[in-house]
Amino acid sequence: MVFDREVIERAGGRGRRRWFVEARQQVDEHHRREARPVKRSRLARLLESERRLSEQLAAEREANGLYEAYIAGGVTPSGRRFSARPAPFVSPEEPLGKINLTDPDSRTMQSRRGWVQGYNAQTVVNENHIIIAAEVTVTAADFGHLDPMVRAAERELQAIGVSDRPGIVVADAGYWNQRQMENVIDRGMPVVIPPDSNTRQGERPGWNSGLYAFMRRVIRSPEGGAIYRKRQGQIEPVYGDIKFNRKIDRFQRRGRAAVQSEWRLIAATHNLLKLHNHWITT
Repeated sequence: MVFDREVIERAGGRGRRRWFVEARQQVDEHHRREARPVKRSRLARLLESERRLSEQLAAEREANGLYEAYIAGGVTPSGRRFSARPAPFVSPEEPLGKINLTDPDSRTMQSRRGWVQGYNAQTVVNENHIIIAAEVTVTAADFGHLDPMVRAAERELQAIGVSDRPGIVVADAGYWNQRQMENVIDRGMPVVIPPDSNTRQGERPGWNSGLYAFMRRVIRSPEGGAIYRKRQGQIEPVYGDIKFNRKIDRFQRRGRAAVQSEWRLIAATHNLLKLHNHWITT
């Protein structure tokens, strides 16, 4: 596959390992677009797993080549000098990663129940607990999913003829990604996201100026605080209803495309149940 060099170079200044992460994310996106079904034959799944591990190693090698070219001049495109030349990358002869043979698309993720093999289910909801967009990702962290989820919501609204964009975007601290927040704001949608999680004592070192300080002032203000406090009452009941009332706490299908369809079906039936309950109470 051919990498988007511009996307990879956005990781510049954050070390070789980050470039590898960017490359693997492009590989994951390539697999998402392929939408290959999981084979029933164990032999076929073994061969597919071997192909993917080899593909990941090739991605790291290609990303390393881009990184080496990036640091060859000794300065970043903005003119900042590298403090020290990093140690050379020694590529393994064979892939060293791990992959699930039952569902090669899935990942091992840490959850409140411990480590699980699965997907990260994402949703965008409105103030009435209606799901606007439903997607699945293969990374446990919510970092990096803010702009894609907002764009997914915009696409869904446009598809049903709603031209208005969301009035304001609210998310928890896990979605903090300054570049993506600025992208959303540039499209005319204010964003309210705390830079500090509820479990953290004090401010994160180095996060005490610029947008970090501004967002803390917003959330501490009466208006901003009132907006953010509504977040938990809007999104958490949706997951609570799906997991506990409807007893849907795991996916039944294999493969990202199949799981994506399953998650969207769950979201659609959630909305239909909300509509039904509204009708019978009016």
